[in-house]
Amino acid sequence: MSAEPNTDLEELLAVLDLKATDDDVFIGSHPSKTPLRTFGGQLMAQSFVAAGRTVAEGLPPGTLSVHFINGGDPAQDIEFRVHRLRDERRFANRRVDALQGDTLIATSMVSYLAAGRGLEHSVDAPVVAEPETLPKLRELLNGYEEVVPGFVNAPHPIEWRYANDPAWVMRNKGGQLNHNRVWMKADGPIPQDRLLHTAMMVYSSDTTVLDSIITTHGLSWGFDRIFAASANHTIWFHQPVQFDDWVLYATSSPVAADSRGLGTGHFFDRSGQLLATATQEGVLKYFPSAKR
Repeated sequence: MSAEPNTDLEELLAVLDLKATDDDVFIGSHPSKTPLRTFGGQLMAQSFVAAGRTVAEGLPPGTLSVHFINGGDPAQDIEFRVHRLRDERRFANRRVDALQGDTLIATSMVSYLAAGRGLEHSVDAPVVAEPETLPKLRELLNGYEEVVPGFVNAPHPIEWRYANDPAWVMRNKGGQLNHNRVWMKADGPIPQDRLLHTAMMVYSSDTTVLDSIITTHGLSWGFDRIFAASANHTIWFHQPVQFDDWVLYATSSPVAADSRGLGTGHFFDRSGQLLATATQEGVLKYFPSAKR
């Protein structure tokens, strides 16, 4: 009998290894460390893997767009039902419904396109320090264990290196920041499977993307009373990613209004090539205290 996963990365790899139970039906589990609701990044990555298992090998993904319908229960497995909407030689479309019993948790649309070379341009990567020169996440959490226990106790399958102060450090210094720059990669070796590497980037795209909404206002998780929930998330894939090497996730927030905020982000590789673009809309409620 194989040993149970004993690291956060091994658990994530196991969670992304969906079990096929019928034609285009897959079952996904949760890691042992979970929040009160299923983590959106996990749900997106599992949906992406389910869709990818039903398309021709080598057909690259174009877009993943997810709408979160109900909160997932981490005590239950998730069923992913893939609907084949269209298949052609160079493109395909899938819809993936994620369910727990009769409850629809999320629905995703995934497109695939192999269109060949054409016009090319992209935004420039921001200039930041190299990841090896930056502190590890656990160093940035040192002394803040009671402020952001959710971050401290969360699984850490992805290594993060902030190129700026994270929200809780910035807030402690009384600062504001209208962007975030974080180097990310798998915290250990992972199989050379293109679907898996991209799925791990999808998983990571749900981290830090809403931070710029609150740091723009000088706020932080933990210090301030903030409720946040992801409403929808879209990621466009521009180039293949190797997620066992560092990629830079550069995020900002163009707007917040009506208790909703929009976060946008770009993934760059170490050479500055733009790999993917993400947007997420979150429902955010801020409850200011009488004294800050």
